[in-house]
Amino acid sequence: MERQARGSGPTTIVGVSATRRTRKTGEDPTADAPEQGGAGQLNRRLGRADLRAVPEARRALRELLRGWGKPGRSETAELLTSELVTNALVHTDDDAVLTATVSSSGLRVEVRDFVARRPRPSAPTADEGTHGRGLVLVESLADTWGVRAQGGGKVVWFELGAGAA
Repeated sequence: MERQARGSGPTTIVGVSATRRTRKTGEDPTADAPEQGGAGQLNRRLGRADLRAVPEARRALRELLRGWGKPGRSETAELLTSELVTNALVHTDDDAVLTATVSSSGLRVEVRDFVARRPRPSAPTADEGTHGRGLVLVESLADTWGVRAQGGGKVVWFELGAGAA
């Protein structure tokens, strides 16, 4: 199914297979695990500096995750996804791409941007208000997360298992 969201690129939710295995933080797996059934995927292109894409991405992810995981897991996934999307749109001057892949055992969310500078979690200072907490949240709430170079940019990703944290 494909539909156009107001103010952003096309959203596509398709059936796919996802993989999941235990990893160390920062390690980026892309293969070598068995396929899982019942998976789905969300792909969305996020317009340059279009912060309207943040709540739209949350809504699309909520739809994808309907009925997935233990209570609270989809809310955690929405929070972490909105942090990664916001970071990509605020700290770059280009588009970004959101991909979320879900199966009965886990969720992997990736946000690709086109700036090679790697993000680092850091404790926010008092004068930053609510800014500066995104990667700290990802680091503390995701089962695993990491950053990998891709082309002229990078992919920041996290994973959550379907069970309780």
